[in-house]
Amino acid sequence: MFDTVLLRSFVAVVKEGGFTHAAARLNLTQSAVSAHVRRLENQIGRELLARTTRSVALTADGELLLGYARAILALNQDAQAQLSRAPSEGEVRVGLSEDLSNVRLMNVMQAFAVRYPRIAFSVRVGIPADLLVAMDHGELDVVIGGRCDGGRPGQVLWREPLVWAGAEWSSLTHGAPVPLALFPEPCPYREAALAALARGGVEYRIALVGSSVAGLRAAAQAGFAVTPIVHTQLVNGLRVMPPDAGLPALPDVEFTMFASGASSPKIADELAGAIVEAFAHKAEAIEARRPRAATSAATISE
Repeated sequence: MFDTVLLRSFVAVVKEGGFTHAAARLNLTQSAVSAHVRRLENQIGRELLARTTRSVALTADGELLLGYARAILALNQDAQAQLSRAPSEGEVRVGLSEDLSNVRLMNVMQAFAVRYPRIAFSVRVGIPADLLVAMDHGELDVVIGGRCDGGRPGQVLWREPLVWAGAEWSSLTHGAPVPLALFPEPCPYREAALAALARGGVEYRIALVGSSVAGLRAAAQAGFAVTPIVHTQLVNGLRVMPPDAGLPALPDVEFTMFASGASSPKIADELAGAIVEAFAHKAEAIEARRPRAATSAATISE
């Protein structure tokens, strides 16, 4: 087994180009550094450095050992750093709905990771219903996602309209079933859309089932289907389907935080506050765009 003290001296001599500078770097005497290299050579049974009165150069065996020596020293340093870390004070496992996994929310999570360095933060992205099941099974501490009904207690962070999105250039064929692009079950947007179509007596067919917002938007942008998404997910190439399309009104989406009984109330409250602050401009913009008329019957009652 190689002595890391000897390896460190050997690497320093190579890096500094000689024993004098290596000794200064290591805060040792030149004779001590020279002795370290000699001991290493004796241990291996081969010369590592070709010495002259003015310089040192690596032998072929020295070249071979140098790579290993650097790796051994790096691993040794990493092991020391990991083992000297303060013990963890716990973990916070967060579940995010797929339409919230954006840079703004990731910045919030990063800020919390920096603020609480002894707490391990982790994030799982998925469909809210699946995430809530995972939380019930003890796999998550906090879930943040959209819902279209208020069945389960949670902290509402903000609300925004669920809309029918379609291609800017396309229109629905009169008398034909409405082609839909939807998330798989269970999904609150899917449930709300299908329930609204059933109540309105509108025929439909499911043209695409996708697991990502990007996939649903692509189907809508191509004119292949229409999809129910929150208003702020509209991107270039998409529009809210006009009233003459004959599609029923959809409810608002409540973006809600759910916390398990095992989660820290303090951290959950702080996380909720930080998310609300990060999305405050979004909520204000949504409210500013709302019509001043009476609230639609499709809107969730408070």
